[in-house]
Amino acid sequence: MNLPSPEFPVSLVPSVDSEVNGADMVVMSLVEEGVKSVWGYPGGAVLPIYDAIERQSDVTHLLVRHEQAAVHAADGYARATGKVGVALVTSGPGVTNAVTGIATAYFDSIPLVVISGNVPTSMIGEDAFQECDAIGITRPVVKHNFLVTSLEALPGILKKAFHLARTGRPGPVLVDIPKDISLARGRFEYPQYANLRSYSPVMDGHEGQIRLAARSLTRAQRPYLYIGGGAVASKATEVVQELARLLNAPVTTTLMALGAFPASDPLYLGMPGMHGTYEANRAMQECDVLLSVGARFDDRVIGNVASFVAKRREIIHIDIDPASIGKRVKPTVPIVGDALRVVQRLIDLLKKSTEPAPDRASWWRDIAAWRSTACLAYKRDGQSIKPQYVIETLNRLAPPDTMICSDVGQHQMWAAQHYYFNRPRQWLNSGGLGTMGVGLPYAMGAKLAFPDRESVVITGDGSIQMCIQELSTCKQYDLPVKIICLNNGYLGMVRQLQHVEYGKRYSHSYMEALPDFVALARAYGHKGITITCEAEVEPALQEALAEKHRSVFLDVRIDPDENVWPMIRNGHGLDRMILSDPHSH
Repeated sequence: MNLPSPEFPVSLVPSVDSEVNGADMVVMSLVEEGVKSVWGYPGGAVLPIYDAIERQSDVTHLLVRHEQAAVHAADGYARATGKVGVALVTSGPGVTNAVTGIATAYFDSIPLVVISGNVPTSMIGEDAFQECDAIGITRPVVKHNFLVTSLEALPGILKKAFHLARTGRPGPVLVDIPKDISLARGRFEYPQYANLRSYSPVMDGHEGQIRLAARSLTRAQRPYLYIGGGAVASKATEVVQELARLLNAPVTTTLMALGAFPASDPLYLGMPGMHGTYEANRAMQECDVLLSVGARFDDRVIGNVASFVAKRREIIHIDIDPASIGKRVKPTVPIVGDALRVVQRLIDLLKKSTEPAPDRASWWRDIAAWRSTACLAYKRDGQSIKPQYVIETLNRLAPPDTMICSDVGQHQMWAAQHYYFNRPRQWLNSGGLGTMGVGLPYAMGAKLAFPDRESVVITGDGSIQMCIQELSTCKQYDLPVKIICLNNGYLGMVRQLQHVEYGKRYSHSYMEALPDFVALARAYGHKGITITCEAEVEPALQEALAEKHRSVFLDVRIDPDENVWPMIRNGHGLDRMILSDPHSH
């Protein structure tokens, strides 16, 4: 990769008696944490840190074109690797531009450390140039934030920031550094441990509660495993798969957990919720014991809470965050703990059990009947391009370890429904906040982490324009990603909601002045291909995947009237699925 290297790199490791400035301490702390790359955008308040980056060679900086993309790219790196992503922004508009990326990571429990500059300590509160209250602004959307008020505290705060970001329920942490502290000089000593007396996540779970859960699962006639993003974060996917096979129980994975259980496995029922499969949602309603591992019972998953809880079932809820348990649905057996440890303990107990498992043949007959609805089927006419066909063709052609980085909208749901994810951290998307524009920066972060794997963006004509300037970043740093733009000329998901719920009044959801995406891609130095009929889809995808050293933008002109089915309308329960267009009959 064409990554920058300083003209005169020097070591920032000080001798015992030497002094360095605060900016050097920031970079040295990153080295101590094993950080190799930082995404960012400079400004006056962080120029000392940028100068420190220039004077060393251990940490690489990648210059984005907008601070939002810096945080999204660091987020994409974290999602792909499980490591802490790092972004660096300046004060004022730098940090406010970063807030959307921080909030995106917060909702999806992604480990980030975002370092922001601030005006000198003496000027804080005086409405100085490019000053804003970064601590107050970000407080609702971070796991924690720090304003550094002394040079001596800086290394310890950075140690705490990384520890908080990666442990317990992961999340973003902001460290706001005034410029005078970046310039002050002192001796650097990085602490070995983070001393946080009030922070001690429960890891092992309550033994009595785990035993209750094991007893319920052993006796269940209709068990069901509901797996969320927490299982991925805790590296629990292998034990979850072992548990499912031990119980011979069906499995569903949330949007955030696609790939945590192989989509090709017969036990897998697909994604649940608003655009989930009929069989996944019926099983959610009809099971007698529901085991939730690292999931939030989100409104897009269970729909109307009153409807969901009307069906009597035992609910076992495993989550490392006690605030997530009982927040929307009260469980029968709550277990606070790390998913990997708790599920492994469950497996140990189940293997020791001498109680015979009940006959679950009737449960699987019901599931087979629900599957027979073929709820994801769609009609092809051989001419217009169906977006589902594009995704299925990509699934067939792409290497098994391809990373799919989705934006937010109809294309996101079609990808979730029709691409077979068979491994964790293969699917990168904004689940909780639903942030348009994440796809391209996510793909950049993923490609930096794994340069030998394909990094593919699935986006729409609306989403891609949110961060399209990052095509320049891809060019500068030799990050060859593939962009599949499912172009229907609409803000597709907005249009679909207007179609179903607003009497087909398509208020401001039509994009009347779309750019020539292929010409734009070429202007940024990349390859562009326009696809206008079904016969062109497979050859174009093959051509794009064969291109190993250039980014390729595929402008796929899909059927503008195609919508995402099944669907559950907002406020309705899982028992009120719309399987096809209600206005087409």
